[in-house]
Amino acid sequence: MAMIILLVLLIIFAAVGVPLAFAIGASCVTYISTNAPNFMSMVPQRVWNGAYSELMIAMPLFMLAGELMNTGGITKRIINFCLQILRPIRGGLGEVNIVASMIFGGISGSSVADTSALGSILIPAMEEQGYPPAASAGITVASSTMGMIIPPSTPMIVYSMISGASVGALFMAGAVPGILIGLTQLILVFVISRRKGWHPAHTKFDVKECVMAILSGIPALLMPLFIIVCVSFGVCTASESAGVAVLYAILVGFFIYKELTWRDIWEALKKTLISSSSIMLIIGFTTIFTWVLTMQKVPQTVAMFFMDLNMPAWGIALMFDVLILMIGTFIDVSPAILLLTPIMLPVMQNYGFSPLQFGAMMITGLAIGLVTPPVGMCLNACNKINRMPVVAIFKGALPFIICNIIVLIAISLWGPLTTWLPLMLGYSL
Repeated sequence: MAMIILLVLLIIFAAVGVPLAFAIGASCVTYISTNAPNFMSMVPQRVWNGAYSELMIAMPLFMLAGELMNTGGITKRIINFCLQILRPIRGGLGEVNIVASMIFGGISGSSVADTSALGSILIPAMEEQGYPPAASAGITVASSTMGMIIPPSTPMIVYSMISGASVGALFMAGAVPGILIGLTQLILVFVISRRKGWHPAHTKFDVKECVMAILSGIPALLMPLFIIVCVSFGVCTASESAGVAVLYAILVGFFIYKELTWRDIWEALKKTLISSSSIMLIIGFTTIFTWVLTMQKVPQTVAMFFMDLNMPAWGIALMFDVLILMIGTFIDVSPAILLLTPIMLPVMQNYGFSPLQFGAMMITGLAIGLVTPPVGMCLNACNKINRMPVVAIFKGALPFIICNIIVLIAISLWGPLTTWLPLMLGYSL
C-alpha cells in the first residue's frame, strides 16, 4: 500500500508540472517521513552520493564537446564531407542528414544535441531542395536517435553507473545496433527520395571540390575515431577521453577552422552547465527512489512475478520492449534508466540476458521515446528550429522510426548483435 502511495504521489507531482527531479524527490521524502522517519537524515547524503561519481564527469564533458563542435565549424565540415561521399549515388540531403547524424553521434553522445546542431543547418537546406517540411523535420529527428546509441553515449554512462557494467563494453554493445539503425534508415530514405523525386539532379563531378571537402573534414572525423579507440582499447577512461574531446574541439575550432571565439566557449559552457545540472539533480533524487524500492524489496517482487509467468526468454524480451516503448513516451531517458535498471536488470539476468544486451535494448528503446509525443525531447528541439507542430514532426518521422523498432526487436531476440563486438575486443559479459 505504501508503495502505491509513493507512485501515486510521483504521478500527481509530475502531472501538475513539478520538474521531474523534484517530483521524484518530494514523493520519496513524503514516503520516508511517514513510513521511516529515522532515515530522513540519510536523504541528503544519498542525493549527494547519487550525483557524485567520477564516471559522471564524462557526461557534461561530452555535452560540452558537442556544443563546441557546433559553434567551431566542425558540424559544417561533417555535412560537407557527407555531401561529397554520397554524391556518386546521387545522395540528397536526406541521406546526408542520416550519415552526418551517425558521425555526429560519435562525438556528442546526445540525440538532442544532434537534432539541434544538424537540424538548424539541414532542415532549411532540405526544404530549399524540395523536401516537404514534415519529411525534413522527420528525417532529422529520426536519424538523431542514433546519437545516444552510437558510442560515445551519455545514457550508456548513466546505465554503467547503475549496473556496474564497463563503459567501454557498453559503448561497443551499442555500436552495431546504432549502425544498423543508420543503414536501414539510409536505405529507406534513398528509396523514398528516389520515388518522390527528392534527389538532386546530376551534376558534374568536381575533383578539386571533393578533395577540399574531404581534407577539411578529416580533423572533424578524427574526433569520434579517437574517442572510440581510446575507450574501447583501454587507452584512457571515458572521462579522460571526454576531456580530450573538449580540448580537441577547442584546438580545431580555434586554430584549424578559426571559427571558434572565446564568447562561443562561454556560451557553450553555460548551455552545458544548465543541461548537465538538471540531469545530475534527477540522478541524485532518483537514487533515493531506487533506495526506497530496494528497502521495500520491489525488485525481488517484480522478479518473482515474471518468473511465475513461466514464459520463454524471447517472450520476456518482447514484453520488456513494449514496456520500454511505453515508458519512454512519458519519461525522459536518464530518469527511465535510473528507475528501471534496478528493477528489471535482475529479472532479465535470470532469463539469460547479459547486462550489455539489456543496456543496449533499454537505450535503443528509450531513444524512440525521444521522437514520440508528448515528452519527445528531439521533437521539442526540432519544434524550436522550424516551428512545426510536434505531432506533424512525429508523423514525418514515423516511417523511419519503424527502422528503430525493427532493430530493437532484432537485438532483443539475438544477443550476439550486442555482445559479439565487446567479446571480440576482450570484454567480459
